[in-house]
Amino acid sequence: MEYEMSLPNGVGEQILAYTIEKFEVQLKHTEYGPVLLGTEEELENAKDFIVKSINERLNELQGNNKETKK
Repeated sequence: MEYEMSLPNGVGEQILAYTIEKFEVQLKHTEYGPVLLGTEEELENAKDFIVKSINERLNELQGNNKETKK
């Protein structure tokens, strides 16, 4: 069975492209914004990857801010 998962704001093109390449999901544009299509398991894996990637990027940015404030 195929499910839809909405994408949150802030998912960059590079992360999205890699997610589509790495997992068996497809990108669909709807009137409410982009969604990923796939099985429940693949969407869970894709979500975990997206969250991890965003958190890593935020940590990088926070690290850079700490260095510039010193």
